[in-house]
Amino acid sequence: MRRKTERIDGAKYERNYVYNFHFHLIWVTKYRNKAFTTPDLVQEMKDILTHIAKLNDIDIETMEVMPDHVHMLISFKPKYAPTNVVKALKGGSARLFLQKHPEIRNHQFWGGHLWSHSYFMSTSGSMSREVVEKYIENQYTK
Repeated sequence: MRRKTERIDGAKYERNYVYNFHFHLIWVTKYRNKAFTTPDLVQEMKDILTHIAKLNDIDIETMEVMPDHVHMLISFKPKYAPTNVVKALKGGSARLFLQKHPEIRNHQFWGGHLWSHSYFMSTSGSMSREVVEKYIENQYTK
């Protein structure tokens, strides 16, 4: 008979492991060009990123798309490498967005690259998850 153990609040339980980590991820558009200048373009990028996240087993906890950058608080299974998660999100979103908007591609991103090569990623261990969430949610008020 199995012994019932207490569950850790906020942890995600898989068959062979339990995890509870969150990554704050930020990346910018190429040349910091402002690509997401209307509510429709912002929502479209959010929808694209949500779709890619679902396909890649990534949980988006909080997300904000700014005119020239993206903030996300994400979580994913430890079996996935953070660099591969970033590649999936940035590569897939650029491809889908620029296919749908050739006018933006031709006018602002003539090299065919929507995103800069760099990104920032940290675990929220140095600050509470709530602090990161409030920071992302308050992007438009700054």
